[in-house]
Amino acid sequence: MWQLYHFPLCPFSRKVRLALSEKGVAYELLRENPWEGREAFFDLNHIGQTPVLRNEERNVTLVDSQAICEYFEETVEKTPLILGTAENRAEIRRLVAMFDQNFFAEVTHPLLHERMKKRLVLRAPPDSRTLREAMRLAQNHLGYIEWLVDNRRWLAGAQMSLADFAAAAQVSVADYLGGIDWAGHEGANAWYRVMKSRPSFRPLLTEKMQGLAPPSHYADVDG
Repeated sequence: MWQLYHFPLCPFSRKVRLALSEKGVAYELLRENPWEGREAFFDLNHIGQTPVLRNEERNVTLVDSQAICEYFEETVEKTPLILGTAENRAEIRRLVAMFDQNFFAEVTHPLLHERMKKRLVLRAPPDSRTLREAMRLAQNHLGYIEWLVDNRRWLAGAQMSLADFAAAAQVSVADYLGGIDWAGHEGANAWYRVMKSRPSFRPLLTEKMQGLAPPSHYADVDG
C-alpha cells in the first residue's frame, strides 16, 4: 500500500490526499513534521518537505505534490482531474501552479509561519503586520476565485478538476489558521462549501494540530 508522509496543515499533502481519494487510490497516513529534520525522512526526500508518497512493495518513492498528482493522472483512469482539450488542461495546470505558488507564498506560508510554527515550534509571538498582509492578500485571491466561479461552473471550466482541489487545499489551511474573512465573498464561499462537502474532503476537516484549534466554522460544511 502507498504511505503518505504528511502533517495535518501541509496544503500540498492535502492536495495529494484529495486527488488520491477522488481517484480511489488507497493509502496510509504517516505523520511527519519536516521541521524536526528526521534523517530517515531526508533519505526519502533530500529537501525534507512533505508530501512524500512511498510504496515499499514496489520500491517507488514519489516526491512533490504536482509530480504525485500527475503520476496518478497517468496511471489511474478513474476520475480524471486534468481533463478536457489541450487548452483546458493548460488552464487547469495554470491555476494549480497559481495556487501552489502564489497563494502559498502570499497567504498560506506566512500564516503557517506566524500562527503555527512560531506558536508550536519557536514559542514566539506572531508578527501582526505579516498576518494583516497575508489576510489582505487572501482577499485578493478570494476575489479571483469569485470571478472564476461567476464565469465558469468550476475554477478551470465546465468540470471539477485538480485546480479546484489545489485551491481548496490552500484555502482550507488558511481558513484553519483564521486567515480567511468570507464576508463579501459569497460566491467563493459557496464554491468552497461544495468542496468541503465532498467525501474526499471530510477527513481533512476532522484533523487538528495539537495545541492549535481552528475557528468554529472551519469544519461546518454549511459555514
